Amino acid sequence: MEISPVPISTCSKENQQIYQEWFDCADSDGDGRITGSDAIKFFALSNLPRPDLKQVWAIADSKRQGFLGFGEFITAMQLVSLAQAGQSITQDLLSSESAAVDLVNLRPPTMTGLDALLAKKKRSPKTNESDSNGSSHSQTSPAAGWFSSKSSKKISLSSVTSIVDGLKKLYIQKLKPLEVTYRFNDFVSPSLTNSDFDAKPMVMLLGQYSTGKTTFIKHLLKSSYPGAHIGPEPTTDRFVVVMVCYWKSFIASSVKNNVSLGPDERSIPGNTVAVQADMPFSGLTTFGTAFLSKFQCSQMPHPLLEHITFVDTPGVLSGEKQRTQRAYDFTGVTSWFAAKCDLILLLFDPHKLDVSDEFKRVISSLRGHDDKIRVVLNKADQVDTQQLMRVYGALMWSLGKVINTPEVMRVYIGSFNDKPVNEAATGPIGKELFEKEQEDLLSDLKDVPKKACDRRINEFVKRARAAKIHAYIISHLRKEMPAMMGKAKTQQRLIDNLEDEFAKVQREFHLPPGDFPNAEHFRETLSGYNIDKFEKLKPKMIQAVDDMLGYDIPDLLKNFRNPYD
Repeated sequence: MEISPVPISTCSKENQQIYQEWFDCADSDGDGRITGSDAIKFFALSNLPRPDLKQVWAIADSKRQGFLGFGEFITAMQLVSLAQAGQSITQDLLSSESAAVDLVNLRPPTMTGLDALLAKKKRSPKTNESDSNGSSHSQTSPAAGWFSSKSSKKISLSSVTSIVDGLKKLYIQKLKPLEVTYRFNDFVSPSLTNSDFDAKPMVMLLGQYSTGKTTFIKHLLKSSYPGAHIGPEPTTDRFVVVMVCYWKSFIASSVKNNVSLGPDERSIPGNTVAVQADMPFSGLTTFGTAFLSKFQCSQMPHPLLEHITFVDTPGVLSGEKQRTQRAYDFTGVTSWFAAKCDLILLLFDPHKLDVSDEFKRVISSLRGHDDKIRVVLNKADQVDTQQLMRVYGALMWSLGKVINTPEVMRVYIGSFNDKPVNEAATGPIGKELFEKEQEDLLSDLKDVPKKACDRRINEFVKRARAAKIHAYIISHLRKEMPAMMGKAKTQQRLIDNLEDEFAKVQREFHLPPGDFPNAEHFRETLSGYNIDKFEKLKPKMIQAVDDMLGYDIPDLLKNFRNPYD
């Protein structure tokens, strides 16, 4: 399974060196990113018509980040070269299936006046010159320092070079003050960090034991990963995050400096992962050491993991074992990951269609993330066509009792492992069905990185609205408290009648009732606080968030759309 339209490896080393020099020339501020304004100036040297350059940008920036990294820049240059040769620019032109284009031997495009620009650049070298191996393009964004800088409120728009950087700026300046004031991190979600914004999109797999979750990941990677265990019994006893080796990007510079490298694959214990600033898992510390001892990160170099991170989960047990034998809040952990993930796959197999009470609670914890959920009926070649029809009907009936949505849930049917389909059971029609279903599911997975930026904006807006409603609730409860006498009695009354207080807030501020938090969970957290210590409503903070949602985010999207629009 390939995500990127053209991996850097499909470009010859000689051309990579040429494109490296061109990239440094086009990158006006030396931050490892070609912004829209940089592209307009540099791509104009190709003398291609504007519609062609618009298509080049759209294909190269397929993730809609608002900028081009070095890999995307190579894609753009190869498209420009093909366009100059008379080729029609299409999305599939550089795909691995296209045999008509020899990318390795494709000559760089003709760029009028570029030699003069390069000569001028050499006469006035930058102080922070990037090395020839391209390590500068994996450098951290300038926005990384905003989260710890005391002068973060003075960030100017000129320092924003991508949509994600813009969201970081808006979070620090406008949303985070509201969250801190009304303790949003204690009630709903921990404060966001730099790594939360920069994390690769995640796909989580959920299901009962032996439904093929680990095998599914192995099938996509075409190899095993560190710590993977597969068997008919409950083998995966921990949450495993499968991600790319971050330090792999420094191999070139390490070899150059004769630095000894460790093994390509490694497993990192959960307690270590939770305190690493470059990983988005610091929020898991709230679940305690009992969970962190059952959490690990498996790192390995793999092209697919450059775009997607997978979360393998323990099989959901049945009976009392789920509640009594796990020393941590399993449902709470899955809910935390669900908020972070871009896609959630619920795996079933023909012999495990029953949705136990425990599995029902896990699925219920995914409330609010229905758009991320996909259902996979795995190991479908273990039954014949007639049985498969009955199994599919039984699965839909079971899901209808758990997932309370009027829409029919999308179910992918197949056998997602490295073994050939059992044609003796399914027949030729079943094999053709499985192949089409697998193509649909892989297409869904390929869209995850492309939609990651849109998803991040969507989650940011959801968080902003949740924080605003939380502020209204907290300030309302504070207003209901007496000034002197009977504080304890009033607090208990407010906690006991929390649903009524939510209704009052909803009517007073004309808020949608579906956006309010779970009253039981809110009540449990609220009981540990003195309501009279909370802050009163601060209209300026609310207005700042309203301005962010109404003006700043639309302007941000407008600034980083296709520069040729």
